[in-house]
Amino acid sequence: MIVAGFGFTSHATTESLEQALAATGYDGPIHMLACPHDKALSDVISGVARPRGVLINAVYPKKLQAALTQTQSAISRLLRRTGSVAEAAALAAAGPGATLIVSRKISNDRMATCAIAKGPDA
Repeated sequence: MIVAGFGFTSHATTESLEQALAATGYDGPIHMLACPHDKALSDVISGVARPRGVLINAVYPKKLQAALTQTQSAISRLLRRTGSVAEAAALAAAGPGATLIVSRKISNDRMATCAIAKGPDA
């Protein structure tokens, strides 16, 4: 399973998330999107998931905090207690043994980040 994980501010737009995804340079299949549970029902991420026909995995704080991320953001560490929300969400949703294909990339407007993880079954 390939998962695109997102972190984004309350001011982010669907375009912000699309920019962050494009910044990863990943052009293969995506089976699921993931983000923190409190943002999983937002129109912003739904706007990315709907056209791709993929589900959104709502990742809860303990799973975000347990993920070992490659990059470190002071804001993510302060607000979510993880080095990278995007990386942690992607890894948690991809399941045990998942690895990052692409580490956290940032949208042009700096409102969203995206990382891509591969689950062991992919």
